[in-house]
Amino acid sequence: MNNGYTIKDIRDGLAKGHFTAEEIFKKYSDKIKKENKKLNAYLSVFENYKLETENSTAMPLWGVPCAIKDNVLIEGTITTAGSKILKNYISAYDAAVIKKLRQTGATFLGKTNMDEFAMGSSTENSAYGVTKNPHDITRVPGGSSGGSAAAVAADLAVFALGSDTGGSIRQPASLCGVVGLKPTYGRVSRHGLVALASSLDQIGPITKNVYDSALVLGAISGHDIFDSTTVPGIVPDYTKNLTKDIKGLRVGVPKEFFGEGLEDEVNQKVRESISKLKDMGCEIVDISLPHSKYALAAYYIIVPCEASANLARFDGIRYGHSSKEAKTLLDTYTESRSEGFGAEPKRRIMLGTYALSSGYYDAYYLKAQKIRALIKKDFDNAFNLSTGGVDVIVGPTSPGTAFKIGEKASDPLSLYLSDIYTVPVNLAGIPALSLPCGKGRKSNLPVGFQIIGRPFDEETVLRVSYQLEQALK
Repeated sequence: MNNGYTIKDIRDGLAKGHFTAEEIFKKYSDKIKKENKKLNAYLSVFENYKLETENSTAMPLWGVPCAIKDNVLIEGTITTAGSKILKNYISAYDAAVIKKLRQTGATFLGKTNMDEFAMGSSTENSAYGVTKNPHDITRVPGGSSGGSAAAVAADLAVFALGSDTGGSIRQPASLCGVVGLKPTYGRVSRHGLVALASSLDQIGPITKNVYDSALVLGAISGHDIFDSTTVPGIVPDYTKNLTKDIKGLRVGVPKEFFGEGLEDEVNQKVRESISKLKDMGCEIVDISLPHSKYALAAYYIIVPCEASANLARFDGIRYGHSSKEAKTLLDTYTESRSEGFGAEPKRRIMLGTYALSSGYYDAYYLKAQKIRALIKKDFDNAFNLSTGGVDVIVGPTSPGTAFKIGEKASDPLSLYLSDIYTVPVNLAGIPALSLPCGKGRKSNLPVGFQIIGRPFDEETVLRVSYQLEQALK
């Protein structure tokens, strides 16, 4: 598979006059028109080339065509979040990340397919059909940002934005063989992101290499008055220290990430990458994250609870689908939501409403939040250098390679297990990156290697990822 242009390639091509920004935009648009039918990576394609700023080589992303997951608002365009309930919803404003990308000169090719309201790990839950994995179109691309990952892997975009609530950037990046970065919670504004679980959601880049990831992260990060969880302070230049030596860094390997359920070929590739880090002078340290085995259970209480509150706004009255059959106010609510929501959102809304209901709140939601605090404490202890802690933690991104479309459709639980290594990171609110580390010997499909860092230390995560990427080439 041809990986096509990186951001640096586009920047060099523009600087040397090999093509104009308009020409490269058209090249990608034409390619999408030709190839998207096969993959279903895009839900909408923007015909009009539109550049906000005059040619400025000082801008890091000037003229670079990108794709945006369809739960991020772009003013004047349809945002469906993969759901029928929003099929005609036109965004009234730009999300904070879109404003920032406009300021750095990026151009938008279109909106990518996703699991409905970001609920899923395979992009099979979209109301607009399944996205297919460019490496093998009989397989899923992962989810919920499957459209974004497939678009980048098939070179139908130079980079893309996704959102990650429990692994939705890293897991599809792993299955499609691209780089996916989930920033620290509070690093990137969520303003203008259709919310799934507000205490976990984070927007981040899906790119062809680590350098591009560092560039895009720098472009979208920073404090935003419309998102009180974003952190004030200067955004570092993430590309600056990528080549700084990683010799002597302590790399933690949690025993909990190598238990049952991990496919042999994934285990093998991940172990090879750990050996590579050792050869590069890192100190490999065995660690334990004892509460991570409860992460999935806690996550699947917290997410439905927050989702049932967030999705209450889609009521058939203010915006989104409104049933034509309804005669009364109650009918409007029930009919509109019954017709508009797919099976997975319905499942999670019911679970969440039940768990939050009187008499059950303490037993479910409160207990899950207490487990979340313990999981965060495990990571804090592991990263505590004063007690012999580590600089980064590594392991597999996903327990297996891309599975066949429909293979897990009747078993939501086995699908939920796809996120077993990514969910603890969201519960702790820390940064992590999925790096392609080769292909499985048996399946010949991409394997992802996950590198996890301490809060707001994306720089170290990117540095280790960049140098390992160079070594694995």
